Amino acid sequence: MKTEIHPLNDKILVERHEAESASAGGILLPDAAREKPRQGKVLRTGQGKALEGGKRAAFQVKVGDKVLFSSYSGSEITVDGKEYLIMTEEDVLAVVA
Repeated sequence: MKTEIHPLNDKILVERHEAESASAGGILLPDAAREKPRQGKVLRTGQGKALEGGKRAAFQVKVGDKVLFSSYSGSEITVDGKEYLIMTEEDVLAVVA
């Protein structure tokens, strides 16, 4: 049975892109030397930040967007053997077109 993750409020679920296995010069990197990628794909969004009067703020990112974020953004989680990040939309630095 596959577990589904549904972010709450202004949180988004991001799947981080795979780490590069070789340096720009072609040197193969061991797992310990690989830097975690700072980009990923938005898989799900919450309902939006709660505003006064019970309304919700609309997200600027949408499901399927490729996004850039800082190295220490969000919380890493592992579900069914796959790693994900849950972060606020404020942690997203840019959308890659």
